Amino acid sequence: MPRGKIQVLLVSAKGLHDTDFLNKMDPYVTLTCRTQEQKSNVASGQGSSPEWNETFEFSVTGEVEELVIRIKDSDVGSEDDVVGEAKIPLEPLFLAGSIPPTPYNVVINDEFCGEVKVGLDFIPEETHEHGHGYGHEHGHGHHEEARNFGGWKESSY
Repeated sequence: MPRGKIQVLLVSAKGLHDTDFLNKMDPYVTLTCRTQEQKSNVASGQGSSPEWNETFEFSVTGEVEELVIRIKDSDVGSEDDVVGEAKIPLEPLFLAGSIPPTPYNVVINDEFCGEVKVGLDFIPEETHEHGHGYGHEHGHGHHEEARNFGGWKESSY
């Protein structure tokens, strides 16, 4: 099971259906990874080709299959319209470790309505020592360190 952090680079979107007929829409994105949700800045007045260039980080522990990116139009005084969503499978990311910015289809009600460009990086959680003994432990024998590793090697139960 992958454990670690996913870094999501939200680059831009294009070809979005403009839901705002009077003004250019003000798109923003919510990114959902299981129970974690984050929100991008609003690309004010950027209409159907917004650029964000923002990075988000999610921690991954256990089963997580996809990242859901929902594009919405920020409307003052009424509920924000959902422009569309993209589901990004994470399996290829865990295998590759990193996926350069790639366009993913944005759909609403099974209709294609643009694309969003996202780059992904997976930073696996280190299972070995977290920087123990670097710099400040120099010159003391290594036995000391090995014995105290996480405090579990020597525990009596």
